[in-house]
Amino acid sequence: MNTHLSKAQIKWVRSLQQKKFRDQENLFVAEGAKCVEELRKAFELVLLVTPENASPTEIEQMSSLRTPQGIIAVFRKPQALSHNLLTHLHTFATDATTPINNDLLLVLDGIQDPGNLGTIIRTCDWFGVHNIICSRDTAECYNPKVVQATMGALARVNLHYVDNLAQTISHFQSAGYPIYGTLLDGQNMYHADAIPDKGKGIIIMGNEGNGISMSVRKTITHPIFIPSYPANVPTSESLNVGIATAIVLAEFRRQP
Repeated sequence: MNTHLSKAQIKWVRSLQQKKFRDQENLFVAEGAKCVEELRKAFELVLLVTPENASPTEIEQMSSLRTPQGIIAVFRKPQALSHNLLTHLHTFATDATTPINNDLLLVLDGIQDPGNLGTIIRTCDWFGVHNIICSRDTAECYNPKVVQATMGALARVNLHYVDNLAQTISHFQSAGYPIYGTLLDGQNMYHADAIPDKGKGIIIMGNEGNGISMSVRKTITHPIFIPSYPANVPTSESLNVGIATAIVLAEFRRQP
């Protein structure tokens, strides 16, 4: 039988909605049965809140959702993988036992909207992209809005936050990875020679308003562009970055 949560526990769970307390405690919060079930497969469960140990009013106090889903879980963050990123770089292309192997990696340059980041993580999970490299100004992956939008995909997708994104990408380029970036002056990605190797590469997606930063643009070896339809007809200025990521990954995973 579950023991009813104390007022101190309720206050503690509510505090984890704020980044400073998530960082201090090295914990994060997830809500909803499906999301919690998926995350339990990969993260250490610290506390589970259900109608058996908390009232609807108390659950509402702890929830970040307008309509709480009745289940809240507190999980421990995993050990950061970013310190392995450059240390083991020389083995990535040949050793499948390392955190990142010879496959596609996604790079996010200043993605700031939590909903967009959550959608991107969920999209990566669908298309089998298991590692995302992020600039420090990209939204925090343990933000409750991000966690909610992933629907549990965080259990299978690793995010690595790095201080110098351009430098990190250049190391991958030296290791033989082609660097793709979505730019308005890039090559139509549906052209036969736009993506010479769909099975390996770095794909860069930029900030919602400003696109890919200038320092990171310099690392791109294969600029690509998602064409509108029909061509040369006035349309929206740009695509949402979450949708654009899905379109690009679908093309990379499409078999010739």
